[in-house]
Amino acid sequence: MAVRAVRGAVQLERDEAGHMEERVGALLTAVLERNGLHTDDLISLWFTATPDLHSDFPAAAARRLGIVDVPLLCAQELDVEGAMPRVVRVLAHIESDVPRADVAHVYLGAAAALRKDIAQ
Repeated sequence: MAVRAVRGAVQLERDEAGHMEERVGALLTAVLERNGLHTDDLISLWFTATPDLHSDFPAAAARRLGIVDVPLLCAQELDVEGAMPRVVRVLAHIESDVPRADVAHVYLGAAAALRKDIAQ
């Protein structure tokens, strides 16, 4: 089994804890489904959130999905002028036999504009 990295992002419509849980949950579910993964395949998840998001930790959504024995980390995204607002990004380290080129990166909604080159 190889170690692979999966990227993803989602833009929130508003900074509310329930909305963050819903949207980050949808992002993580899509990452797992599109890559044929189970929570046992996860090594770690690293979340970043833009500085305008502070209602909750993105990792809390992962815990509520049942991802409880995987190391999680949250950090603040760089505050770059003109950057897309209200974005949560994830970098998931996984165990997979899928070739690196076949990993499905997931950018939901407006966040697809962030990485048109790799968004599935």
